[in-house]
Parts: sequence; C-alpha cells; structure tokens
Amino acid sequence: MKCIILVAGHATRLERELCEQGGTFRHLRNIPKALLPGPDGQALLDQWWKAVSSARQHFSDVFLVTNAAKYKNYERWATARGFPRQNIINDGTTSGTGGIGAVADLRLALRSKRIDEDIMVVSGDMLFHPESFDLDGVIEFFKRNEGDLACYYQLGPDEDPSTRGVLEVDNQHRVTKFVEKPTRAEDRASRLASVVFYCFRQASLQNFECFLKEVEGKHSFGDFMAWHTAREPVYGMKLPDHFDLIGEVGLEEYRRCLVQKRASFDTPVQEATTCRAHARVGLMGNPSDGFNGKTISLSIANYWAEATIEPSARLVLEPHPLNDPNEFGGLADLYTISRREGYQGGLRLMQATCKRFFEYCRDQGIAIARRNFRLRYDTNIPRQVGLAGSSAICTSILQCLMAFYHVTEADIPRPIQPSFVLSVETGELGINAGLQDRVIQAYNGCVYMDFGAEIMKRGHGIYEYLDTSKLPQFWLGYLADPSDSGKIHSDVRQRYDAGETAAVEGMKRFASFAEEAKQAIEEGDHGRLADLMDANFSLRREIYGDACLGEANLRMVSIAKSFNSAVKFPGSGGAVVGLCRDASRLQDLREAFEAEGFVFVILKANEARA
Repeated sequence: MKCIILVAGHATRLERELCEQGGTFRHLRNIPKALLPGPDGQALLDQWWKAVSSARQHFSDVFLVTNAAKYKNYERWATARGFPRQNIINDGTTSGTGGIGAVADLRLALRSKRIDEDIMVVSGDMLFHPESFDLDGVIEFFKRNEGDLACYYQLGPDEDPSTRGVLEVDNQHRVTKFVEKPTRAEDRASRLASVVFYCFRQASLQNFECFLKEVEGKHSFGDFMAWHTAREPVYGMKLPDHFDLIGEVGLEEYRRCLVQKRASFDTPVQEATTCRAHARVGLMGNPSDGFNGKTISLSIANYWAEATIEPSARLVLEPHPLNDPNEFGGLADLYTISRREGYQGGLRLMQATCKRFFEYCRDQGIAIARRNFRLRYDTNIPRQVGLAGSSAICTSILQCLMAFYHVTEADIPRPIQPSFVLSVETGELGINAGLQDRVIQAYNGCVYMDFGAEIMKRGHGIYEYLDTSKLPQFWLGYLADPSDSGKIHSDVRQRYDAGETAAVEGMKRFASFAEEAKQAIEEGDHGRLADLMDANFSLRREIYGDACLGEANLRMVSIAKSFNSAVKFPGSGGAVVGLCRDASRLQDLREAFEAEGFVFVILKANEARA
C-alpha cells in the first residue's frame, strides 16, 4: 500500500497569531503548522514520519501533499530527513481562501502519481505522542476486514464534539454513523472522535472522484467520510491516545498542547503498576459452572497473586525465583522439585496472557501503544488445591496490561474479562477450567453466577453481587502436600456430554443448590446455608465417586463432620471449605486438622471490586 501525508492546509489563524506574537514564539513566524515544534522539540511532521518509517515494510511509497506557499519549507524538511523530494506534491494554492480542500488534495496525489492500490491517509499537522500506537497493528486490523478503516479516539472531558467528526461503531467494529462537526444534540452524544487517519481499499479510490462531483462546497475529509460510510463498509479502530491541534487552531491552543503534552514526553510513561487478584472458594453449585449451571463464589483476602509491570527498553518476562526455577542444586534436586511442583510455573501464564492480549486488541480494533515493559509476578496461593491460583496470575497480568496500555473497561468490559482469562488457560495452555474462578477474580466480593445456555449465547453469564456482611465465618482446610487436583474431574464431562441422566440431573441439582443458597444468604439463614453445603458435597460424592475424590480429601471431610461442621470442596480438589454450626468448636476443629498434617485457615472475605 501507499502512504499519503496531507500538509496542504493553510493554518491562517495560527500563522497570523504567531506573526503578531513577539518574544518566545518570534522564531516560529511563517513556519507551516506541520513543521512547528512539538513538546519534544521535533516538528509535528517528524512524529508521523517516525511512525511511518517504523512500519515502512507495509508501504511501497510515501507521498507528501502540500501547497505552493509552503512548498519550499517542506522541500528543505525532506532534504534533511532523507525524504524523496520527487514525492512532494504541490497543490498550487497560496492562501486559505483559495484552498481546494483535503479530498481534492488526495485526488491530486492519486492522479499525479497514478496510485491504484490500497492507501493510508493521515494529516501530518496533528499532535500525538510518538509512542502512542503501533502502526503495524493498525494496518493488520485494516487488512483483516473487508472494508475501509477510520481511526478514532475517546474525546477528553473538555473537548467539544461539535469541533470534530464523531462516529458510532457496532459490536462488529463497523462504523454505523459519521457526523462532521455535529450541531444537533443527538449527533453530539457520541464521544468517539475521528481524525484524518484512514486506510482505503483500492476499490474505494473511485469514490473520491464521485464525492467531488456529487457534493459541492464541503470538501473536508469529515464531509467525505459522512458521505462514504453511508455507501461502503468502514470499520473503526480505537487509538489509545487523544490527538491535538486538529484543524483551525490558534496560538493559545498550541501553547496549551505544548504544556500538557510535554509532561508525558519528558517523564517516564508511567511508574511500576501492581495489580492483585485473589484466590477464591466456591461456596455453592460448583462444579456446574462448566455445565450451564449456577454457582456462588467468594473472593478471599488470605491468598492472592499479583503482577507488576513497568516501562522497559525491551519486553522482559521475569521468571519467578521459586515457581519458575532454572537452577538446581543437582540432578536429585531437579527430580524432587519437578516431582513435587511439576513443570507448570507462572512464566507460561505470563507469556500466554500477553499473547492473547495482543490478539484481542488486534481483533477488537484497539490500537495499543508502541512501548515495552518488564513484567513479573508473585503469589502465595497454595498450588494444586483448587483455589484458582493459575487464573489469579492471569487475571492480575491482564489488569496490569490494561493499565499499562490504557485499555479501559469500555474496551474490555468486566463481564468479558473472565472469558478472556479462560481463553488463555483453555485455548493457549490446554488447562481444564470453567468461568467461575475467572468471574470472581474479575469482580471480587461474593458473586452469584448464572451460566444458563441461553444466557451464555451473549458471551457471558449473569453476575450478581451478594452482601458479604451477611455471610457467616467460613474456614478452609487444605493438603500440605497435594497431588494434582486436576484429576478430580474424572469422566463426568464425557458422561454429561453423552446425556447420562445421573450427570445431567446432577448438574441441575447443583444449580438449584446455588439458587437456594442465594436466598439463604440474603435472609441471613446460616443454618440453611450449612445444610446446603453438606447437600452439595453429598451430591458431588455421588456423581464423582470416592476413588475420584481421593482418600486425603475425604479424610478432611470426615474430620469436619465429626465436629458438626458443614463442609464441601471449594474447587477441583485438595481443599475443603466449611461452616461450623457451633462456633465454640472452631478451635478444636483447627487442632484436629493440624494434628493430621492439614493446613487450617480462618477465611477473610475480600471486598467487591469498585
């Protein structure tokens, strides 16, 4: 494809005010807007040239369209930058009143250079952060869709939509509406602002000629896009940074932009950011989260995983010193650690989450910044006891990546985040998992979840917070030396998919337990909740069988029942969660667990995420 940079505008107001201004701005008189220095001291056009040069493999040629009044300025710029002077196109105009318009300037480039292939068009006099997006990602998104591309950004709180072209996009990223400088209130409702940063297919090039013949008077790019999107498929891609100095601006806007942007140019992108995701216990309904059922899950403050991300010259994933060992005392040490810990540390979770994040942003039309990071993680969640340690690491990494690249919940909505994490574990790493763990780690608190088949057709379930102040005191017991908890799943999945009555009806009963437990929690009926926990475990034992549940897990259940405590599995195995019907026996229960080598913990609920 070819790149066309438009700098033919006559910045009449800004040039006039610069000429009138003495002192600080005296040296900027008669300099074209695109060649004015940005916050980093380089010309605005240099930022675009840097971005285009970094993705030069995509372009067979780059052209610059200017006017007769400023042609010499751009010729000198081209000589200093190694830009081919023969690729500078002169539209012949000498003043704003005689300007031919941006669309006509583009048509001039297409005609004079006989361009007949895909093109990218940008306005070279806009101000943006040079690291604010990856041009490779923009072009890849354009090539993936059978249509043209309009880049947009989220308007700042002080930006007036009536000074911009605004657009609306559907969930397939197609532009459904484009209004240039809207005056009606209903047209100003959108806060998505278009900039002259477009990609057009070869087949669309004829439309520039058609537009100029059909529409008189208004030949700005915004006017063209309003006309074009009603006729051709155009897709929108969100840029992570907002743009400044768009269109006709004055000295005050220029001065303000320099001050506001300079801070981000002169200081690091951001300091280190740490995000934490907590372990969880399934209070009711599990394992029906993977069977279109209903569950209740509780985020616990006792255990967590966290990730830390910070700017770096190169992208670095740091292995955890304990969970990702690559140095051993000897072969026997390697054997012992591998036998106990396995080979599945957090490094692969980091790499898979980063890969999937890039793919998601590319596929969803979110341009991410062109900058690197150093990423590390830590966790105190016990391994292989079914407390969702892997998904906690993935969730904390996702939150770090979103913060680092300024990707918001408008881009990856919270109900979608659990599905994203699940796709990392199941799709990238082949981990057997369901949505429950990822939902509670995205939401925190105590959440009732409905994964009904019809509901899930929209891509996520119904998630409802329950009041943690109405919960009783839960306790947790787990194996100090667990085996692989994944074995607990056995062949139930196959039996369910085959339509076996026991498995299908059992999952429906799990879901009904969750419904009843939700009501018990809302009414503060802890006795009823305890009975439902026992019923939940009994059904699990019936469906899975003792051999699958494991001797050590059943022993923990037996101890709990001997103290008249409700008890069930909080996850896939290796731990039990309980509720003492007689709180005075809690200490005795602890001592009984610890006497047999089990770990015993009083759980603390984690508050809901804001």
